[in-house]
Amino acid sequence: MPIQNMPQGIQAAIQQGFLARDFEEALRSTVGFRAIADKEEVAINVGETVTKTRNGLKAPAMAPMMPSANTNLDNGLNPSAYTIEQYALALNQYGDTIDLNIVTSQVGIGNQFLLNTTINGIQARQTLDRLARNALYSAYLGGNTRVRVSLTSAGPNIAVDDVRGFLTVLNNGQFLPVSPTNTAQVVVGANVYTLIGVTPDQSSVSSVLPGTTGISGQSGLLTFATNVATTDATAGNLVAHANGPVVVRPNGKWGGGASPNATTASLVASDTLTLGAIEDAVAQLRANTGMLQDPFFLYLDTFSMRQLFSDPDFKLMYQGQYGSEEVRTGKLFQLFGVNFVPTNEAPVQPASSAVPVRVRRPILCAPGVLIEGDFAGMREKAYEVAGSNSEVQMLDGIMQVVRAPLDRLQQIVAQSWFWIGGFVAPTDATATSVIIPSAGAQYLKRAVVIEHVG
Repeated sequence: MPIQNMPQGIQAAIQQGFLARDFEEALRSTVGFRAIADKEEVAINVGETVTKTRNGLKAPAMAPMMPSANTNLDNGLNPSAYTIEQYALALNQYGDTIDLNIVTSQVGIGNQFLLNTTINGIQARQTLDRLARNALYSAYLGGNTRVRVSLTSAGPNIAVDDVRGFLTVLNNGQFLPVSPTNTAQVVVGANVYTLIGVTPDQSSVSSVLPGTTGISGQSGLLTFATNVATTDATAGNLVAHANGPVVVRPNGKWGGGASPNATTASLVASDTLTLGAIEDAVAQLRANTGMLQDPFFLYLDTFSMRQLFSDPDFKLMYQGQYGSEEVRTGKLFQLFGVNFVPTNEAPVQPASSAVPVRVRRPILCAPGVLIEGDFAGMREKAYEVAGSNSEVQMLDGIMQVVRAPLDRLQQIVAQSWFWIGGFVAPTDATATSVIIPSAGAQYLKRAVVIEHVG
């Protein structure tokens, strides 16, 4: 690609590949949530939201064929069909830019140019990593909440702390908004009620990660087909979608799954991360996915790791192993088929009046838990600008654009990046107990959030 319009000091950096190297190294400087995503290219001209379809399987044919029916052209067989489910992948554009004045920065222009490239790369990496994180947690924190305001008398409407995970229901392979014709079963307190409507609050007062952009909870109102008893609709009581994902907490305080019995607000100071909680999460994933050999990935921060090293079960496992890599470095790499991935991006919920302890949320992920959709038009863009005043490169799926000076004084070089795509946590609602006998009714089965105090 011609670069003759670029300043002389910058041309060398581009020609020798320093530009691509600096940008690429920054993108790959750490391993984060994006690493678990399966990448798919989204075709041009398909709209801003893409509907993806995932097929299920057919139930095993356990009944023997009757010899007397083995006649005619069909041999006594009736065709059966497999189920499907659909989920949406939304595409958006993200990007940023930085300007370099080649006159005021002419002292060490090459270094400044490469520094700007590196900083852009770090920003791009963090942006996509957080988008991946947000898609993952927003999906797997849904469907598990609690009553926010007690009912003084039985009624059909209850205020809850987070309506995520209650908004849609699977119907004939499609996720449709909850309504009187598309209902969902929800546990409130000690009983099951039929959900017929959800109304998010205009101004959310949810206690789930308040102020954390893209991942904080959304308070709202749930409407049921019958009145909810006041004993069930008491502030703090459990509210769990029958198809909500599992949430594991220490000391048997479960959320979601077949037998939810507690909420985040039930956590106390002694509910720290334990090896037992991680083993529970692993058992849930293996039971729900059928993945008995595949490695899982546990994303956790350094404070969660610190608690794990203090767990009695963990100490017993490594007792006397002062020469082990784990003990010497203070890092755990793999255990029970789980790869431990330290990250500073794991969301931390500060203590509040609703939840008086600080909550950390490691998340255990199975392969296929997240899909990254990259817009195919980005690649076309790289060819469209050939011969123009810009140098365009695609690195790790992200477009880097360096524009030659266009201002009146021919002084300002623009260094930018952009990415068009999206992340989605696909559902596995068709993997029922008919297909995998140990599977639960959860729509989302490929990750488990572990909540603990920290």
